[in-house]
Amino acid sequence: MNWLTWSLLSAFFAGLTAIFAKLGVANIGSNLATAIRTCVVLVLVWVIAFATKESAALTTLSKRHWLFLILSGLATGLSWLCYFRALQLGEASRVAPIDKLSVVFVLLFAALFLHEPITWKSACGICLIAGGGILLAVK
Repeated sequence: MNWLTWSLLSAFFAGLTAIFAKLGVANIGSNLATAIRTCVVLVLVWVIAFATKESAALTTLSKRHWLFLILSGLATGLSWLCYFRALQLGEASRVAPIDKLSVVFVLLFAALFLHEPITWKSACGICLIAGGGILLAVK
């Protein structure tokens, strides 16, 4: 499978995540809900890492790998905590589009930190995604 197939699968499962999370966070604390979700993800991913033998590479990781993977994990955790709290307080159909503004941030951060170009197409995409997210979130 190529990157596009994996990206579409990611979007599909993210869509399911919003619905399942909204149902799961009802009448419990959003932090507890996030903790439970995180444990499930932790077990699932370690099982896959061991099954595919990728865990053998643990000893070859550099300090740079560890630093950025830890920072990514912290960002993911904070994102999930905020997302679950937003789902607890708002409608999934309004929270999810705002959450997807992460695409806009990725494009901007990629330009700033990775020196990836912002082309006219990506600039138009940024505007469309931001406009769509805001349009769907506002009543």
